[in-house]
Amino acid sequence: MTISEEAAVSSDIGLREPIPSRGALAVADRAEAEKLQAWKAAFHSQRKDSRYYEIVAETICPDFNFRYFLIQDEDGRTRTVQPFFILDQDVLAGVPARWQKLAAKIRRIWPRFLFIRTLMVGCAAGEGHLPSSTAAAQQRDAEALSNHISRLARQQRAGLIVLKEFPARYRGTLSCFLQRGFARIPSMPMTRLDISGFKDFDDYLSKAIKSKRRNEFRRKFKAAAGSAPIELEVVTDPSEAIDEIYALYLQVFARSKMQFEKLTPEYFIEIGRRMPDKARFFLWRQNGKLIAFSLCLVEGDTLYGEYIGLDYSIALDIHLYFYVMRDIISWSIANGYKSIESSGLSYAPKLQMAHVLAPLDLYVRHTSPLINPILKFVLPWLEPTGAEPALKQFKNYDELWASPPH
Repeated sequence: MTISEEAAVSSDIGLREPIPSRGALAVADRAEAEKLQAWKAAFHSQRKDSRYYEIVAETICPDFNFRYFLIQDEDGRTRTVQPFFILDQDVLAGVPARWQKLAAKIRRIWPRFLFIRTLMVGCAAGEGHLPSSTAAAQQRDAEALSNHISRLARQQRAGLIVLKEFPARYRGTLSCFLQRGFARIPSMPMTRLDISGFKDFDDYLSKAIKSKRRNEFRRKFKAAAGSAPIELEVVTDPSEAIDEIYALYLQVFARSKMQFEKLTPEYFIEIGRRMPDKARFFLWRQNGKLIAFSLCLVEGDTLYGEYIGLDYSIALDIHLYFYVMRDIISWSIANGYKSIESSGLSYAPKLQMAHVLAPLDLYVRHTSPLINPILKFVLPWLEPTGAEPALKQFKNYDELWASPPH
């Protein structure tokens, strides 16, 4: 596809502007992007490769406008595809409850108060990544995006630009966005547990957990052991149990203080169908009834905990969350994995189990040069981590705000 062909993708979006030394930047819709070899190769070194982005676009967030930046060479060849999406963002979504209550009162009179049409670069259901696999290519692509993203956002009628939840390892690469008026603030971090060197769960418990906490865990495990036997099955295809899985997911979703994208049954089914090499569904049954599940994805020697569901009619009584985590750690060690990374929230029990934080960053700017300085000033009060007191107890909490090494 040439640049001139891509200019016809849509009449209401500014599609390209040559960047002589750093490539051209264009915008395409999904049908156009999926024809490109660059899209098929995007994120191939990540657990959430291009297949995952397609599943998300098809099964959840139907009100999002999914688009794709095409980063091109001077000859018009697309070398990289970076997904983004458009939504109406609630700027107060991550602030403490007292602020949200105040906003709710204002919105009775002014329904659109602090909702801004936003262009988000990254994944609608998970952390963001740069699609190229080498550091040099990532730097090249980041510079191309930072040079022209504000112009393209204005053409999309977006007032706000957000690079959504990029891992801290990109801080050096993405510093070009800071030079162009963006502010970096922490998002709710993932967590990481190093399980290398442990023979089994008991070895981990004895070496990684202090004696007082270790005894607490054993008491929790006894509560589950005192109930009817619980059986674990690990599968790649969840379709036979999808109704039970989704019901458990909804129980956890309803109890969450911070609610993000709401998944659908089709999301889980398609993950198993299209990504069997990555997907692992952990299913726990008691007396034949599903009482817990966890969707995990694998990449290399790391297992990633994505979503969990629990039967709260028994979960608190038998400490089911800790029972689930024990089984996942045991299975991971037995199958040769060296670390476990977990999605955000539920920080208190993860702290107890010796996880450390895996910071994620938001890069934010307003497209108006007049409003952007004001936004940068107030962003530290709007960032979401301040509403989670458990984060400050992690030994590497300072990494949430740390600058990249020179």
